[in-house]
Amino acid sequence: MSKLIPSAAKFLAGNTITKVTAPVVATNAKYSTKKEATFEIKPYKLHKLDQGPATSATLTSEDALKLYEQLTILRRIETASGNLYKEKIIRGFCHLYSGQEAVAVGMRAAMRDADSVITAYRCHGWTYLMGVSVLGVLSELTGRRTGCSRGKGGSMHLYGRNFYGGNGIVGAQVPLGAGVAFAHKYRADGGVTFALYGDGAANQGQLFEAYNMSKLWDLPCVFVCENNGYGMGTSVDRSSASTEYYTRGDYVPGVWVDGMDVLATREAARFAIEYCNAGKGPLVMEMETYRYSGHSMSDPGTSYRTRDEVQEVRQTRDPITSFKEKILNHELVTPDQLKDIDAKVRKEVDEATKQSKTEPEVGIEELSADIYYKNLEPFVRGIHPAAPLKHLEVQPRNH
Repeated sequence: MSKLIPSAAKFLAGNTITKVTAPVVATNAKYSTKKEATFEIKPYKLHKLDQGPATSATLTSEDALKLYEQLTILRRIETASGNLYKEKIIRGFCHLYSGQEAVAVGMRAAMRDADSVITAYRCHGWTYLMGVSVLGVLSELTGRRTGCSRGKGGSMHLYGRNFYGGNGIVGAQVPLGAGVAFAHKYRADGGVTFALYGDGAANQGQLFEAYNMSKLWDLPCVFVCENNGYGMGTSVDRSSASTEYYTRGDYVPGVWVDGMDVLATREAARFAIEYCNAGKGPLVMEMETYRYSGHSMSDPGTSYRTRDEVQEVRQTRDPITSFKEKILNHELVTPDQLKDIDAKVRKEVDEATKQSKTEPEVGIEELSADIYYKNLEPFVRGIHPAAPLKHLEVQPRNH
């Protein structure tokens, strides 16, 4: 531990560390006969709240398998993305989510159809969870027409139903998220918006403006800080006078969550939805998590932290391995069931990866397609006002 830099030492010291070992399962059956189990959750830290999320979670066998599959598929999508980038098939920027999967998977498990999400550029996993296929994600990264933005958005600009990106400008998605929350309240549709950002964006002024307006109008907006310990190559201790991001809303209540525990993030999101739907206004949540890769594919991630630090988190706090251990030890699932999921996920992602390399790209005729959601005018401006381009509608509106 003495070798760890201060931010990592603080991260690890604040969490109970249990060496992940191979679990001993009492049954040799192909399928588990246990229907549900209850798990204790590490206590949350609260800011200006008398009561927080549930500190225990009941999980059915069916939900355990679903969560495990989603965690696994997000990890494998990112592994495939990293390999495609190294092969120079993915161009431009590429930011991986490996290590942070429990944040997205747990939150998505609590969300309803009416709820919305907007996030930054580490968005591949969220895109999949919001309904886009594995091929739709990977083809977008490789610039193919089967991508969710028909290959024109790339790694940082993926979208889906009730998923507003994938945004490339640091922190800019947060005020947009407040706007989406305003729309939910204006329409009275009961929806809640989750606006995610990283610790690197947490010091920006636009966030505090969004906090203020959201509280002023009591918008159903949950501001989620994914604190992975580093803003690019700068640790939180070097960039923030206060690293308790859940208290940053001041007059907006907040909750600290163990972002490496998928059940903790699920219960926290459930609490946030109930809180906002009760008309109490916005909420700030800090998900303490960790990214295994560098900031982007161009960053090896070793100049500002040690390999030992990354390895220790992998061995003691990995969101997939620790969840796997829990559900096996509680006999909710069997090793064979998890092996079947591993094989299924491997096959699905591998096939989508191969296909994403061979799908056709869009033609030049789509340069002016889908500029606006609704085509109010038949033409859009081209390079010169005297040479307008016909506005095509290619992407379905319910996408």
